[in-house]
Amino acid sequence: MSTQPSWHDKLLGGFRRTSDRLVGNLAGLGGARLDENTLDDIEESLIASDLGPETAARVRQRLAEGTFERNMEELGIRLVVAEEVERALAKVAKPLEIEAFPRPQVILVIGVNGSGKTTTIAKLAHLFMEQDYGVMLAAGDTFRAAAIGQLATWAERVGVPIVSGKEGGDAAGIVYEAVKQATATGIDVLIVDTAGRLQNKRELMDELAKIRRVLGRLNPEAPHDVVLVLDATTGQNALNQIEVFRDVAGVTGMVMTKLDGTARGGVLVAAAERYGLPIHAIGVGEQMDDLRPFDPNEVARIIAGVEGVRK
Repeated sequence: MSTQPSWHDKLLGGFRRTSDRLVGNLAGLGGARLDENTLDDIEESLIASDLGPETAARVRQRLAEGTFERNMEELGIRLVVAEEVERALAKVAKPLEIEAFPRPQVILVIGVNGSGKTTTIAKLAHLFMEQDYGVMLAAGDTFRAAAIGQLATWAERVGVPIVSGKEGGDAAGIVYEAVKQATATGIDVLIVDTAGRLQNKRELMDELAKIRRVLGRLNPEAPHDVVLVLDATTGQNALNQIEVFRDVAGVTGMVMTKLDGTARGGVLVAAAERYGLPIHAIGVGEQMDDLRPFDPNEVARIIAGVEGVRK
């Protein structure tokens, strides 16, 4: 009888390509004297692994401080990398807490089309339901009929109510109706899908501003969260999206998806270092329970290829 893999096993599988890439980039750099040239090579290897210049520079500084005057094996270098990656992730690893009063807590989910936004909404709904919260979805991406249909399919699959309208409809009006229904029926969490047409930033900004105004009339605290969904397979482009959406939409936190489909998962660390925004959860697969909050130490050691190695 087969058993479901644990979250730890899913992380191992999800970050395997990222870890293999980092280990490969550092190959041959251990066992040599840590002179300036070797330190340069190590720093460049970490940047090439998408960990970002901040983390790479900190690892280099640690190695150059003199603690490691002896010849250092690759494993020792990777243990230092793990410590610095953990330091970066520990500052931002923050599960999405449902604390709003009065209810519902309104979560706007934003992101470019193709980032995994709709699937992430379903997985977040599933996660909250596991915590015994009542969840409702609102199909606020009225720009695409496909988005409305996809969210309705996911709502049925997860087993949560959804408020939706027609393609081209007024997104703010749908959100208004959803908040009213959620309030009347005692829903804890309202997750709102929004349009992802970043190519027209002004239009997107206007629509989000209208949604905010409508929410404000019903609950001055709403939206309580503006969560950006990022596709890890886009690598450095994901960082550009953070920059734009932070300015356009007032992002309060992030979810990074598709880490299992890329060797560029180090971008999770670069995003943490550069922007310092909370990272609420990471996605490492296609199943409903493959999106979870994460332990910075566990993820750091897996990325650095030292999982199971004693400190």
